[in-house]
Amino acid sequence: MTRTPELTQLELQLNEEATPGTRRPGGRTARTRAAVRDAVLTGLSEHGYPGLTVEYVAERSGVHKTTLYRRWGGIEGMVADALDLAGDDSWLPPDTGTLEGDLRALAQEVVRSFADREVGASGSAIIAAAFHSERAADALRAYYAERFARCEAIVERAVERGELPAAVDAGALVRAASAPVFFRLFITREPVDSDLAAQSAAAAVAAARAGTFTAGDRESPAP
Repeated sequence: MTRTPELTQLELQLNEEATPGTRRPGGRTARTRAAVRDAVLTGLSEHGYPGLTVEYVAERSGVHKTTLYRRWGGIEGMVADALDLAGDDSWLPPDTGTLEGDLRALAQEVVRSFADREVGASGSAIIAAAFHSERAADALRAYYAERFARCEAIVERAVERGELPAAVDAGALVRAASAPVFFRLFITREPVDSDLAAQSAAAAVAAARAGTFTAGDRESPAP
C-alpha cells in the first residue's frame, strides 16, 4: 500500500515539539521519535554516514520527510537525536563489591556490546559518523560524558570501602579502565575478549593506587 504524501496528525504533533534534547515527549510522539532513531541506526549500520539519506529514514520509519526536515533539520540532527535518546535509559554501572570487579565488569560490557553483531555495528557506525559531522561528534561526546558520570559511583563506593584515597579523579579512572578496549576496537582493529577486560581493569586499579589519577593541581615539571 502506497503511503499518502500528506502529513498525518501524529507528524503534525511531532512538528510542534521543541528542538531535540530540550523536551522529552511521551506517548505516540515518543514512539515516532524512537522509530526515527531506529531507522537512523539501521541506516548508519548498512550504509555509513555518507550513505544515509533523509529519504531512507522516511521510508524506514514511516515518517514523512517534510516532518523529518522540519523537526530535525536533516541527517546531522537525526544522528544527534539518536544519541540523545540512547542516554535516556536506566543503565547503572556494575556493583560487584570491589573496585577491580566493578571495573572489570564495566570493561567486559564494552567487549560484549561490540561483540554483538547488531549493537556493535550501530555503535561503530555512530563513532564513525562523528568523524564526518561536528554535530554528531558533540552528541557522541555528551553521550559518553553522561555515561562516565554515572560510572563515577564505582569510585565513590571504592573510596567508602577504603580501597582508594578520596582524592582520586573518578572520571579519569573509569575512562582508563575501558580505554584499552576502545583502542583495540577502533585504532589497531585487534580482537577484544574477557582477558583484555580483566587486564585493563587491573592496570587501572594499579595506576590509581600508585597515585596516577590523584585529583587536584600537580606541580609542573621544571622546563
